[in-house]
Amino acid sequence: MKTDIGISIKKLKKSTDVLTVLLANETVIYIKTRKFHWNVKGDSFMELHRLFQDQYTQLEGIIDAVAERIGKLGENTPGTMKEYLDKASIEESPELYPTQKEMLAELLSDHESLIRHIRKEIDVLSEQASDVGTIDFVTGIIEDHESIAWVLRRFLN
Repeated sequence: MKTDIGISIKKLKKSTDVLTVLLANETVIYIKTRKFHWNVKGDSFMELHRLFQDQYTQLEGIIDAVAERIGKLGENTPGTMKEYLDKASIEESPELYPTQKEMLAELLSDHESLIRHIRKEIDVLSEQASDVGTIDFVTGIIEDHESIAWVLRRFLN
């Protein structure tokens, strides 16, 4: 059934394209955070092990919300790593097992990169999609990533 929420199908497609890239990036950061949770070593092992678990749990919620938003706007939600890796701007680091400090710095860089990316996409959502609902939705996600980045930054200072 066609989605009829006051936004043209063409504009809804623009919104879901933006959300699909966001979903891909969220999934890559989630997988990386889990990898670091499993592989962290050193003096702050337990503290960082728990921190990464808290963060990937938060990311799970974001991923689910983004996936559901895509469906609410009338599109199918991608769900394979191949689809995500093809669309994501955040990169994996296969076979690399960084130190605690390197893990923190890499995750901080990824979250800040995603924040910048989402800010740019808000312009697209405004100018090309006229989708205030999705703008509001992704603004909340920016706030989530700002909080995560702030915590990671504190560990590095």
